[in-house]
Amino acid sequence: MTVPTSTSQREDEPFLPAPFTNTVPPPELIAQGAEALLYRTHFLTPSNPAALKARPSKPYRHPTLDARLTKQRVLAEARILVKLSALAGDPSNEVHVPAVLSLEWDTARKVKALGEEQRGSHGGGAWLLMEWIEGRSVKDLLRQWDGWYKNTGKNVTPEELARQEDEIKKLLRRIGKAVGAMHNKGSVVHGDLTSSNVLVRPFKDGHMQNGSGGITDGEATTHEEHSSPPDLDGEIVLIDFGLATQSIQDEDRAVDLYVLERAFGSTHPRQEGWFDAEVLQSQDGYRGSYKGANVVLKRLEDVRLRGRKRSMIG
Repeated sequence: MTVPTSTSQREDEPFLPAPFTNTVPPPELIAQGAEALLYRTHFLTPSNPAALKARPSKPYRHPTLDARLTKQRVLAEARILVKLSALAGDPSNEVHVPAVLSLEWDTARKVKALGEEQRGSHGGGAWLLMEWIEGRSVKDLLRQWDGWYKNTGKNVTPEELARQEDEIKKLLRRIGKAVGAMHNKGSVVHGDLTSSNVLVRPFKDGHMQNGSGGITDGEATTHEEHSSPPDLDGEIVLIDFGLATQSIQDEDRAVDLYVLERAFGSTHPRQEGWFDAEVLQSQDGYRGSYKGANVVLKRLEDVRLRGRKRSMIG
């Protein structure tokens, strides 16, 4: 990774902090949200891919407040990732997250220290460099499965269809187990649990997902959707802890589950009917991996009731 000779950017360019403005190859913008931009880049050498989460400054906020909030948020996310990564040495641990490689919470200070120039809305911000996860999102995998079922699955034997549905249920149980381990051992509430923020990483024996090619979150091709169901085998990895908190409150854990449940209901209606039995109630899922699951699942009923009332009121 080389240090740039200039970090000035046009106002219309996406925020890309130093020292990533002159790397070879340049960072690739993967996604852009309200609070941050996600790039694919590398760490130390081009052969070591990494994910860069860049938080630009907000020009509508007071500079002092903006710097304080940005620093708090990037440090909070990094602390949670480091805490969950530290559990990796436990053989019974089911929480897998990207490793933290580096971070900077004040890019304006860094640019000034390097004696360089940065202008406009790009004058401040923060960034977090993390391990790049080779895999596919659960959202992508389930959409490919739905495409296969729509175009091919109805014509297979009942035994084959049952086998494929069982693979989906196993995946849902592994998701529940990972969330339960996060709540139990990490005392962490994710805050934004959706199928886009749950990845399936191929095991380290060289086996890759069907058609994935190391894709982090892409759409399956039409040929893949029509020809075969996705390979769902792999390690569950939770990502995007930008809204995560460390909490011991059962209410917060119940809301975490409710967000995931609603995400499945809106994005994956074909699998929604299996969510409660496989993700939440199974001994191989949330209930079996979190010792306080009974209390949290009871609290979830109250959260669901409030959610239904809010939907009725509008």
